[in-house]
Amino acid sequence: KAVVSTQSGHYGRVTQLEEVHQSIKFRGVKGTTGTQASFLELFDGNHEKVEELDALVTKKAGFKQKFTITGQTYTRKVDAMVISTVAGIGATVNKFCTDVRLLANLKEIEEPFEKTQIGSSAMPYKRNPMRSERCCSLARHLISLASSPLNTAANQWFERTLDDSANRRIVLGEGFLTADVLLNTTQNILQGMIVYPKVIEKHIDEELPFMATENILMAMVKAGASRQFMNVRVKTSFLDSGMP
Repeated sequence: KAVVSTQSGHYGRVTQLEEVHQSIKFRGVKGTTGTQASFLELFDGNHEKVEELDALVTKKAGFKQKFTITGQTYTRKVDAMVISTVAGIGATVNKFCTDVRLLANLKEIEEPFEKTQIGSSAMPYKRNPMRSERCCSLARHLISLASSPLNTAANQWFERTLDDSANRRIVLGEGFLTADVLLNTTQNILQGMIVYPKVIEKHIDEELPFMATENILMAMVKAGASRQFMNVRVKTSFLDSGMP
């Protein structure tokens, strides 16, 4: 269930990233400060030619839409929107890999384990889920990147300042590269995952008495009993029996 849920989350995030990609607007031909004044000068004040050039350059750059008006740069909130969506992939991967690590600890599943792989340098018998551990580490880094472009957008001076360039070149590049590693590693985990049905069955059998309490409660309510009252009675019975 955890694996299927995470796969659904992956698909949702990738779909969302595609939606963001399709919604991004091109700055277009706006000139140094966004007024198109230099292009108007080039075309002797002919607005139609400037707009035509703007549309042609936008299409040539591979965009379907452009900003109507900008400053010297496009709004840096675009970067924030993109990285926030990419960071969402990090959150999904981190959740999945955390579940894998927990389930591996219960011996219900295992990551793919290579013949030459070392599970633990200190304890040779161990088969640590190193891929999931690596993903959790990188995912935290990716998630942390989401705040940086928001701070950049929030601290722009008027039209723009030059304190965004170095920051965004690192954040945008690292964001997509990290997401790429996470998705490839997650795919590797899923394709080679080892499942132990008998262990899972054993754990389910151990929990069945507790799982059945909801049906017991519903039967009592159906017979006319107070759900709250019977909830307390069932809980007390289980506690008195010494069951964990």
